[in-house]
This record gives sequence, C-alpha cells and structure tokens, in this order.
Amino acid sequence: MNVRGKTYRAVWMPGRDVVVIDQRLLPHRFKLLRLRNHRETAEAIRNMTIRGAGTIGATAAYGMAQAFLEGVSLPKAYETLVTTRPTAVDLKHALDRVLVEAHDAKTAVAVAERIADEYVARMKRIAEIGCPLIPKNGRVLTHCNAGWLAIVDWGSATAPIYAAHRKRRGVFVWVDETRPRCQGAHLTSWELLNEGVPHKVIADNAAGYFMRHGDVDLCIVGADRIAANGDTANKLGTYEKAVLAKENGIPFYIAAPSSTIDPHCPNGDSIPIEERSEDEVHFVGETRVTPRGARAANPAFDVTPAKYITGIITERGIHKPGEVRKLWRQ
Repeated sequence: MNVRGKTYRAVWMPGRDVVVIDQRLLPHRFKLLRLRNHRETAEAIRNMTIRGAGTIGATAAYGMAQAFLEGVSLPKAYETLVTTRPTAVDLKHALDRVLVEAHDAKTAVAVAERIADEYVARMKRIAEIGCPLIPKNGRVLTHCNAGWLAIVDWGSATAPIYAAHRKRRGVFVWVDETRPRCQGAHLTSWELLNEGVPHKVIADNAAGYFMRHGDVDLCIVGADRIAANGDTANKLGTYEKAVLAKENGIPFYIAAPSSTIDPHCPNGDSIPIEERSEDEVHFVGETRVTPRGARAANPAFDVTPAKYITGIITERGIHKPGEVRKLWRQ
C-alpha cells in the first residue's frame, strides 16, 4: 500500500533479518526496523511495534524461520513467540504451519514467505467480495486499525473501502479514535490519508451520535479471533459499536481471513482476553490524564456475540456467523 507514493508491506524478510514498520511512531514518524533474530522479532510483537492479527501471524512465521536459521532450540523459540500476544489466533496458526511444513532453514523461510503472500491474496479477495456492500457515496464506520498495517497488505476491514475508493464510488469513512492506544486516530487515518480516502476521525463515544442521525450506512471491523459459533474478539469498543448498530438498523460486518477462525474455540467466553498495562489508560503520550493514585483497568479486546453480526467477510465469501466453522483454513 501507499506511503507517500511508494508501496510497502507491513512486514517482510530480506535475508536473515525481518523488516517491519514501527507502528508505535506513526502517524508523525515513518521508520523501518530491522529485527536481527527471533527474540527481537518476538519483542516487536509483544511491545506492539507491530500489531494486527495478520501482521502478527506473518511476523511470527518469519521469527520462526529466523530460529531455523539461527540453529537454536525450536521448541524454545516457539514458546518465546507464541506467548507474545494471547488473543490473536493467527499467531499460533502461523507458528504451527512453519513447524509442520518446514524441514530446514530454507524451507522455513519459504513457508513464512508463503504465509505472508497468502494474507495478501486473501485480502485482495476480501476487497473484491466486500466492495459491493458499500453503496455509492456510502459512509462506513470502522474501529481500531484493520488496515494494511494490521494484515501485511490491503487490510481486512479497509480492503473493501480501498476497492470502493479506487472504483470512484465516493466512499467516506468515520474513523473511531480507539482509546487507549488510538490505533484509529494514529494508524487508520494515516493509511486513509496516504490512499486519499475521505474520512473524519471521531471520538469513540461519538459513533452512536452519527448512527442515530443517519450518517452511517454500514460498519466494517476486523477480528483477532472468531470462535466456532461466530462470536468475535476485536479491539475493545467493538462490542458497543455492534450493539449500537443493531439498535439503529445498521449492518455490522466482520472482515477477516479464514485463518482468524478458531474451530477449537466453541464461543466467545473461551477467547482469552489480553490485559495490558494500566499506564496505557493513565497516559496520553507522556502526559498523565488521571489523578496520581488512581487505578485503571485495561482489557485490550472485547467479544461481540454472533447475534449482533450481520455477516463475516472472508476470502471465501460472506457468511452468517453460525457458518464460520466450516470455513476455517490455516
């Protein structure tokens, strides 16, 4: 996708290093980082240098390939990588594939490259499938960042938006800021600006206002894990947007590759929810916004029950939540 007219992926592997865009610095600074071994790659996942289910998966696959190249204990390297982020199931799927399909360092790198390329191909297909859902001059609300930074290229929730924009359908996007890390304000808006997509950033609490006033035609969000019954974990705040959309008669879609489906997870109550540092709530940048001595709770994700989801867009079509179990593909 575009960065000042030049095309990039969110992660790639030239030689033995893994190269990523440091998402912590966006939107004000664009910097590439070289991760020189699997431990540095694991830390980049853990500290959210990179984030987003698909990019986490592809980066983890490259990290496992690095472990092959380094000649270290593969079980230990696997454990180092798989424990970095608990909610996004693509992480484990990608690591398992490298271990199962690779026989040596050369094939491990090839498998990791294949995983990254498959994400790109699946996202292009989601763009094609999801684009017709957006009416001419349609207004789409999204939450967090499910763009190309989050899933190697194209994005999941943004893929139909980018396709509609390139077809000159007049699409407009409401971008939830997504506190506390503000991935919508920092990342989604930055992506849309680089693509030239008209949009406005709104406070998380403003979504209901615009829905009630008829300013939202549909919602499209991404996913970090989809349970077998169609319950979906995504960035905190997704659940309340889905409830508001249902109340206001607005279609609410999940866009994700089939690798995000977890057939071994029966429902949303079984999805592990990552708890992150209180400081992410206490501070905006270096400025503390809460009283000293106050405590904060900071779940990173919530679960949207299947009953609030209009459809799930994967590379294999648009399906009702109850149909996703049969769609799973690593």
